Amino acid sequence: MSLWVDQYRPRSLDELQYHRGLSERLRSLAASSDFPHMLFYGPSGAGKKTRISCTLRQLFGPGVEKLKIDQRVFLTPSKRKMEVNIVQSNFHIEITPSEAGNYDRLIIQEILKEIAQTQQVDLNAKQRFKVVIINEADSLSRDAQAALRRTMEKYMSNMRIILCANSTSKLIAPIKSRCLLIRVAAPSPEEMTNVLGYVAKRAGFDLPSEAADEIVNDSGGNLRKAILVLEALKMQSPDLSGELSIAKPDWEVYCHKVADLIVSEQSPAQVMVVRAKLYELLSHCIPPTVILKTVAERVVQKVDENIRADVMHWAAFYEVRMRVGNKKIFHLEAWVVKVMSIYKHFFYDIDMSAFD
Repeated sequence: MSLWVDQYRPRSLDELQYHRGLSERLRSLAASSDFPHMLFYGPSGAGKKTRISCTLRQLFGPGVEKLKIDQRVFLTPSKRKMEVNIVQSNFHIEITPSEAGNYDRLIIQEILKEIAQTQQVDLNAKQRFKVVIINEADSLSRDAQAALRRTMEKYMSNMRIILCANSTSKLIAPIKSRCLLIRVAAPSPEEMTNVLGYVAKRAGFDLPSEAADEIVNDSGGNLRKAILVLEALKMQSPDLSGELSIAKPDWEVYCHKVADLIVSEQSPAQVMVVRAKLYELLSHCIPPTVILKTVAERVVQKVDENIRADVMHWAAFYEVRMRVGNKKIFHLEAWVVKVMSIYKHFFYDIDMSAFD
């Protein structure tokens, strides 16, 4: 039995409950004879992949939902075998090259060249091209993006590329200029409440407004998370009444412990303790930008309002440094030391002012 987030996922543009104007635009593009390369970007849980799948159905019909998963083996220049999972139908292929790490350029070149050099064989297809969906496009290396740019120019007649990313900041300008940018913003609280009510109705129960508000407030604009929380709460308390306890993910609780350590003591020994905790989070594949954001938000809740702006300023500063650099732990640790310094100097200034 599938989760509600998959079971009640919209299958067509008409079924989408929010951003109606964007759905109309995608419908018009699918009906036009000149479908462009596209770049969908927006926060996690906003519905980017759902809109992409609905657009594909609008382009090719229900046959696009007949999927199969293949595992392809690629040989790197050092003769190392690299396994990559590929989801495909007769009309499209979906890949996540960033899973291959530094060898993502190899995946881009091999798969895209193979797809681009073959013609659409289904005579009933509405379009004569195939679509390649690239997930986590903002995690591609510079070499992979350069290879992608050349492919987009060379094989436009047989292939269209749809990129899916959380942000456009790490994508090179030539790729962005060759794509139609589609921003999928996070749904508003009212839109999320409507979607939760729709899912509850499909599942066969009425959702109390108090429970819906609590779920929406906890999810922070992430609709996927909201639906998962709704299903979990329904399993725990079938009537969804009384005081609901929404469990936090383990990694988020761990990030909050890191923030509490930063605020509780400012010393070289405490920096080493925090560093070990950060390594633990990174080793469990929690993205460093997510760690920084979660810890910073918790620290801001704990500290005096006079230094909150400084905490977030340096979080933004080191996030940019982190995106440019390679060793993520260096930038996380530098931010921790900076926040400890700000916090300690703030209380030192308060103590000194008491003697004036």
